Amino acid sequence: MRFLSLILPCAALWAAEPTPAIRLDQVGYLPDAPKLAMVAAGTPGQVFFLRRAADDELVYTNALGAPIDDANSGDRVRAADFSAFSTPGRYYLEVPEAGRSYAFDIGQNVYRRAYYLALRAFYGQRCGTAVDLGPEFPQYWHAECHRSGAWHASSGKQGGRVSQYGWHDAGDYGRYVVNSGLSTGTLLWTWELFCRRVMRIPLNIPETGNGTPDLLNEIRWNLEWMLTMQDDDGGVWHKQTSENFPGFILPERDAWTSYAIGTGSYPYKSSCATGDFAAVMAVAERLYQPFDAGFAARAADAAARAWTWLATYPNVTFVNPANVVTGEYGDGDCSDERLWAAAELWRSTGGDQYQTYFLEHYQRYLGSVGPPGWPTLAPMALWTYALSGRAGADADAVESIRQASVAAANQVTERTAANAYRIAMTSGDFYWGSNSQAANYSLQLLVTNALAPDRRYVEAALENLHYLLGRNAFSVSWVTWVGSNWFKKPHHRPSGADGVVEPWPGMLAGGPNQYRNDPVLLGLPADLPPMRVWIDDQGSYAGNEIAINWNAPLVFVLAGALPEPEPQRPPSRPVWGKPR
Repeated sequence: MRFLSLILPCAALWAAEPTPAIRLDQVGYLPDAPKLAMVAAGTPGQVFFLRRAADDELVYTNALGAPIDDANSGDRVRAADFSAFSTPGRYYLEVPEAGRSYAFDIGQNVYRRAYYLALRAFYGQRCGTAVDLGPEFPQYWHAECHRSGAWHASSGKQGGRVSQYGWHDAGDYGRYVVNSGLSTGTLLWTWELFCRRVMRIPLNIPETGNGTPDLLNEIRWNLEWMLTMQDDDGGVWHKQTSENFPGFILPERDAWTSYAIGTGSYPYKSSCATGDFAAVMAVAERLYQPFDAGFAARAADAAARAWTWLATYPNVTFVNPANVVTGEYGDGDCSDERLWAAAELWRSTGGDQYQTYFLEHYQRYLGSVGPPGWPTLAPMALWTYALSGRAGADADAVESIRQASVAAANQVTERTAANAYRIAMTSGDFYWGSNSQAANYSLQLLVTNALAPDRRYVEAALENLHYLLGRNAFSVSWVTWVGSNWFKKPHHRPSGADGVVEPWPGMLAGGPNQYRNDPVLLGLPADLPPMRVWIDDQGSYAGNEIAINWNAPLVFVLAGALPEPEPQRPPSRPVWGKPR
């Protein structure tokens, strides 16, 4: 490595427009973290140059790495490693014979804006109320929506019901307890692990300034809806949607009935939904206690009643009733949801029955510690038990979970280091919502770092984030309004119906999907490698839809990349003394 102060020959001067051949995190890099860009030009030069964006001053240069063929993208890439440079500022890379990159920042707080937008996207997904992102984004708003609902015939009840609260699940206007469970749980864990980093970041939502941190304010909007989905007997209905997906209209124009939908036969509620609900409410009990003891008590009671219901109905599964075609979120095995509920209830209450259940069942899942998903929640159960710090925790169980987590994280870290794009993704990970898999690998690594601190885990987590924010085969940020070249056409009804060219901000696209689950992706060339099966097209619901369970791990990882606040220093002299 060496610094240069020479003037480059005219032939090597950067082009006027950034080139997608230089792939990097368009948001930026932390000063002390590894900093790599990937160059995929046909015949790039042998060196790269780092320039300050304000005045084009050359600040660093280094040789490009050796070319590596990446099977997932079909690219031959060379790494531009500028990890040794750490001065905060705004920069771009220049590669002779390739061009210049998009500009990016280096700084301790480089991800704060991305965190703000990704979390505020949940406010944009609110149901049952008017939403207005102004004055910062005055073009994005919608009127009050979905305030009336009804009981579906499959619910075991009939007549009308109040429709309140919740987040629109994805690009459609349904609300689903199972997916809300993982999404809300991930956001609650964001507070639990990183509260010091996010507690003073306002979201500019209606509740801002009410004495509760805005992350918890936003989460509560969905918790309140989840509470409306619990029956008197403790069980929880699976979802609230219309019978079909509406067209690309604004939410207030969706006149189809919003039904509470059940299993179609007694007991009508589903065990997976009830297990998710119990776990999330148990977390809410402990996290809201300092801010609203009354709400914490409501959550505690709801969680306990859901657990009691699960003892009687441990595996009532859900399939869509006849004439209902909205998201099914079907799962044939609800035991992992129940294990998560047991772990969270024990962590919050210390109740013997919860720990007994957990200890009787957790070993079955030790071999499957990995990125969580709405059908695979055992990792959340294992991690919450091991992280609880509660007196009386079984030492052997905690150590077994720690060892299993470390072994899995080591595999992910080693795979990331060996990958041409420095990501954890395997070829099999490029499916519907693959970008959330990248984010959840990072979540896995950051949680493992909390169990067994290792800088390699944090660095590998950031590498997957770089992929999401531009260091990928398309040189695109898969988060709207984040970076310089974000994707433009999400499968998101408000974005498609509001008459505004740019999409709503802060939303993570599903990403490449080699299984081509929609007609748009089926129309792409058949020989594309997995990372290439994507196109920026609103019609591609299997590649361009957004979803709350994709944004949630993105928020978690961005929070983990924010700086820890400096501890407050004591006064340099006593505060008492003689009056002035």
